[in-house]
Amino acid sequence: MTIIEKCIQNKIPEEVKKVAQEEKQPVEFIAKGLVEGTIVIPCNISKLQTTNYKLRIVGIGKGLRTKINANIGTSPQRINLEEEKGKLQVAIKYGADAVMDLSTGGNLREIRKMVLENSTVPIGTVPIYQVACEVSQKGFAISGMDIDHLFEIIEEQANEGVDFMTVHCGLTRKNLAILKKSKRVAGIVSRGGAFLAQWMNINKKENPLYEHFDRLLDIAYNYDVTLSLGDGLRPGAIADATDSAQVAELSVLGELVKRARQRRVQVMVEGPGHIPLDQIEKNVRLAKKLTANAPFYVLGPLVTDVAAGYDHIVGAIGGAMAAMYGADFLCYVTPGEHLRLPTVEDVREGVIASRIAAHSADIVKGVKGAKEWDEKFSHFRKDLDWQGQESLTLDKEKFRKFHPEKLNGAKICTMCGKYCALKISTEIGV
Repeated sequence: MTIIEKCIQNKIPEEVKKVAQEEKQPVEFIAKGLVEGTIVIPCNISKLQTTNYKLRIVGIGKGLRTKINANIGTSPQRINLEEEKGKLQVAIKYGADAVMDLSTGGNLREIRKMVLENSTVPIGTVPIYQVACEVSQKGFAISGMDIDHLFEIIEEQANEGVDFMTVHCGLTRKNLAILKKSKRVAGIVSRGGAFLAQWMNINKKENPLYEHFDRLLDIAYNYDVTLSLGDGLRPGAIADATDSAQVAELSVLGELVKRARQRRVQVMVEGPGHIPLDQIEKNVRLAKKLTANAPFYVLGPLVTDVAAGYDHIVGAIGGAMAAMYGADFLCYVTPGEHLRLPTVEDVREGVIASRIAAHSADIVKGVKGAKEWDEKFSHFRKDLDWQGQESLTLDKEKFRKFHPEKLNGAKICTMCGKYCALKISTEIGV
């Protein structure tokens, strides 16, 4: 029985109660959101049956705090299990609500086992990555992928305890034809989307994740895995934003959301990508309309293409706007985006930047506790209470580094010293 079915039968599970408590929302609000499909709680049913269960329960969707995801994982050029463990630990330490293992190099099962055993937040994967790697190891191109192999890997990862999976089900042959007729600058930038497009192009067959969607739903239902419907045709350049291919795929995802809900399977939808500022609101509202308010998971979005090395800032700008207009889940972007496999420090910077974006939007969205957090911090700042500020800041280590104790307890910083406006303001009683 899935978490949705339990809520329908008014057998409110403990996971729902935990989310309600964390979000300061009534239990009935969370349960209603799950049943209607506007909220998901990624939590593989197999984990709930273990005695060493330690996962932090996370709700994503309407009326809840904007959540963030951190991507980690190896590449064929860089394989270091300890480094990936370090990335996982840093992502969780600095506030990631979920982590995705996107490994494509080394022993993928060993890496995933390490991530699952050491994570206290929900874990996501993109199963077709493992399929592509295994096909390649046999000396074949992705076009040699066997459909049964694809679904076997999906079920294997579900059985291991993966909480949510990105599956590019909306990239159909019809939508691929639309893409080919378009004048895109960047083509396909989704790795999973590219794998499927190549397979479809060579084999002249429909996307198996779309054609056999019921088979996918069976697996998701059995393990209560949340499906994250990936945007294989997301724009990878701002010139490609909101084009016919992107919208066509989104329309298909909307249809699949309805089918998943009918099967009592949790589902969210992934969004772009690279979008200029003036198109973010339109993209979010369109996605929410076409998917009947399914939780919306945006990859950035990036609002300019020219800031390589600073894309965590670009993603935070776009993420804040997207969340303000209704996006529920932000995938972080690191300074290494488009340039290299992220380092541990890249992960830290990416998580903090994304958390800033999420919280900034939550203030505007009226999320419970968001505005109060800022107000409390502002009182500490007005009183020049450095310990109070440190207790509430997002990055306590950087706070201590930038405001060392060498000031001998003085209620000033080196910016203004004795000319501090707040100090003067207090002295004159305002």
